[in-house]
Amino acid sequence: MRQFVVEADGGSRGNPGPAGYGAVVLDPVTGEPLAEAAEYIGVATNNVAEYKGLIAGLRAAKALDPEAKVRVRMDSKLVVEQMSGRWKIKHPDMKPLAAEAATILPRAQVTYEWIPREKNKHADRLANEAMDAGKKGKQWEPSASTAALDVGDPVAGAAKARAAMAPRTTEAAAPPVGWAAPADLGAPATFVLLRHGETALTPEKRFSGSGGTDPMLSAAGRTQAERAAKALSARGTIQAVVTSPLVRCRETADVVATALGLPVTVEEGLRETDFGAWEGLTFGEVRERYADDLDAWLASPKAAPTGGGESFATVARRVSTARDKLVARYQGKTVLLVTHVTPIKTLVRLALGAPPESLFRMELSAASVSAVAYYADGNASLRLLNDTSHLR
Repeated sequence: MRQFVVEADGGSRGNPGPAGYGAVVLDPVTGEPLAEAAEYIGVATNNVAEYKGLIAGLRAAKALDPEAKVRVRMDSKLVVEQMSGRWKIKHPDMKPLAAEAATILPRAQVTYEWIPREKNKHADRLANEAMDAGKKGKQWEPSASTAALDVGDPVAGAAKARAAMAPRTTEAAAPPVGWAAPADLGAPATFVLLRHGETALTPEKRFSGSGGTDPMLSAAGRTQAERAAKALSARGTIQAVVTSPLVRCRETADVVATALGLPVTVEEGLRETDFGAWEGLTFGEVRERYADDLDAWLASPKAAPTGGGESFATVARRVSTARDKLVARYQGKTVLLVTHVTPIKTLVRLALGAPPESLFRMELSAASVSAVAYYADGNASLRLLNDTSHLR
């Protein structure tokens, strides 16, 4: 069963006054927007606008998948508590709106969660865009925001969404990142991402995932691991070492961890993609044998390699789960993650908010170093990509 997160908000400039709502449906794993809704509703109260935002968000989720489980996140304590059944609904304006919201999806499919306002910025921005448009006598236009989404094509939709992400008003400004971020966020969890050293398959550019022969490092790969260990030891900032369970990563991690004097922790979520029947083949060989499957794989993150392999969407969910667990465990620390091409590219892609097709536009050399920092406000910052200077 699919799962969605719905974030909704509403506002009134005057309470009652000119009002509008905004709602977004998110992928709970990647955080990518799947659908949006916003509307100027004329003169109304904050509570009415918030309920209308909830209704719009639930309808958008239902349109995507009427059988999905939905977790609603709102900064309105009133709406969350009333829809959860803990508070009685007394105001006559609220009763029909709550009843309408309750009938959109079966009660068993929907849960409600209160979040602070600063965690609801996406929906708040949409509501403000709708009110700004209403003030000018115009309707809110999806193309003005991340709402340029094609629900039937999530890859294209997500790409359009991010291309139009820049907010247009001060009220709708996105949280600052990098050097512009507030100074009181504390030290981030910093992941130094080391791709394993070469195996016998690496120079031949063969598919080598988690479903193949699990090759060990070659002599060249071990030399690369030793050079990475020397460079990382000289840096002196690594506080923990975490590795994929596959042999080539464990061997690389052991070399580095020995130089650093640190233990090694294995994280299953960091393993490489399972490439199914393509394991051990070159790209050209896959093209000859499985041309249609390869074209589908290149065109959609939901397509899996022939023979029961993993799609990029599946890998993204797995890697995101591992990322969240490790960020919580190592907040404020610098951690070395020894892993593979797809997990590293996925962490970079998600940090940048880039579409899935960006995976094909990054290059990661064997034993290269990348780095991503994760801040307490939910922002991520890419600090380094494919550094191989230690190998020269």
